Amino acid sequence: MTGFFTLFYKELLRFWKVSFQTILAPIVSTLLYLLIFSHILESRVEVYPGISYTQFLIPGLIIMAILQNAFANSSSSLIQSKISGNIIFVLLSPLSYFEFLGAYLLASVIRGLLVGLGVFIMVLQFYEVPTQFPLWIVLFVLFGSMLLGTLGIIAGICSDKFDQLAAFQNFFILPFTFLSGVFYSVISLTPAWQKLSYMNPFFYIVDGFRYGFLGISDVSPYISLAAVIACFFIISLLTLSMLKTGYKIRY
Repeated sequence: MTGFFTLFYKELLRFWKVSFQTILAPIVSTLLYLLIFSHILESRVEVYPGISYTQFLIPGLIIMAILQNAFANSSSSLIQSKISGNIIFVLLSPLSYFEFLGAYLLASVIRGLLVGLGVFIMVLQFYEVPTQFPLWIVLFVLFGSMLLGTLGIIAGICSDKFDQLAAFQNFFILPFTFLSGVFYSVISLTPAWQKLSYMNPFFYIVDGFRYGFLGISDVSPYISLAAVIACFFIISLLTLSMLKTGYKIRY
């Protein structure tokens, strides 16, 4: 396991040495979202009876920050290694594909957790945030960040330059994240849009994570967890297949 821990340690150092950009900046931007939306909609919107809009919004913003940073960590690391050419040193090392995948995933989870924890700690200074079911919170954080970390690996493998990676993030990750119920409940949508929302795997991450805080969700947390785990394993198998074939990383 020496190779695995070495690669994992390298990935930790990669984002930690620029923590002002990779940790602090996402925390600040998430808090700005909270400040703006809670100020404008707090007195106008009540999604669930007895729960303020700010309480509804906080879990969604925390998990959104976790997911986006988990994706950004693995995707940016791979595209930088490909462009600089140092990925060859990782590929030549006696690492299995599972170790390669695991090291990148674990580093992505750690970065997402640090950002989410930072947002949560800052929010607690100003708002009262209930935590009804901590176990559900942990489960959706872990599987959600692993799913986005795996998608980040795929994006990094498929992209040959930063423009392509930015397109993947802007036209896939951001829309799916913003349309996952972070700022609203899908029960407020028309039936057609509700069906589309149920096809979005990010919705189940957000909804299940929010259930851990509020004890209320649009769908059963068991269904959400099953959907997230199924998506994670499918995407992981695809990623392992790409690594084994050397798609766009072995020339």
